[in-house]
Amino acid sequence: MKPRSQVVWFGVSLSLLMLGWEAVCRLFAIPPFILPPPSAVLLSLWELRDLFFGLHLWATLREVCIGLSLSVVFGVCLAVAMHGSRKIERLIYPYIVISQTIPIIALSPVFILWFGYDLSGKIAVTILFTFFPIVVNTYDGLCSADRDMIDLLRTMGANRRQIFAKLQLPASLPAFFSGLKVAATYSVAGATIGEWLGASEGLGYFGRRASGNFQAPALFASVLLLSMLGMLLFWLVGVVERKWAPHARVAKNKQPSKGVQP
Repeated sequence: MKPRSQVVWFGVSLSLLMLGWEAVCRLFAIPPFILPPPSAVLLSLWELRDLFFGLHLWATLREVCIGLSLSVVFGVCLAVAMHGSRKIERLIYPYIVISQTIPIIALSPVFILWFGYDLSGKIAVTILFTFFPIVVNTYDGLCSADRDMIDLLRTMGANRRQIFAKLQLPASLPAFFSGLKVAATYSVAGATIGEWLGASEGLGYFGRRASGNFQAPALFASVLLLSMLGMLLFWLVGVVERKWAPHARVAKNKQPSKGVQP
């Protein structure tokens, strides 16, 4: 399906969902503090626009951008180190997996305890959410390079660094961007949970206060902004992927659709 068609279908389905939601709230007279209609959510978003866009949205966006950037730097470096050294891979990889067997929501208070309630604590929680998919996907992408191509480059006199730069690194880009898309959406959740645990600004902090005061329209408005932020980050990663890894998208488009005989 073409990107323009996807946008059209998404717009139609979203419009139908909003209309159905509005109709259900009005027909069944659902109290606004339980389930506010979309019109009330949009009205609250407009009335609190200075508070949302002047303070809380930028606070969350700063935490997300810094945490995700640090995850990319450290995650890629660690994946390259594990790929380059079997000893490092055997030493570190099990602990990376173990870190994900513990519920992240349970580790988040520990990170807040270590790094405090300021910006560094929120960034640490965001890194906790986003580090794993970047490391694992990048490492798997580096290991997915064609062995026959590696042997061919060796017979042509290429050294290890040249093989990495010419073959293994480009081959890892599709997997890296797949992990980055997951991490981009997770980063919003990480920043929000960090703000829940202790903050004085941010969409997560605002949503927690609105929930405590039974201000459902304002709560749903903050959730709407968080969702839009996650979708925006996902879209931006896709734009960068189309620029830096166009070969991956070409390969995907050449794959036959399911149920269709080649």
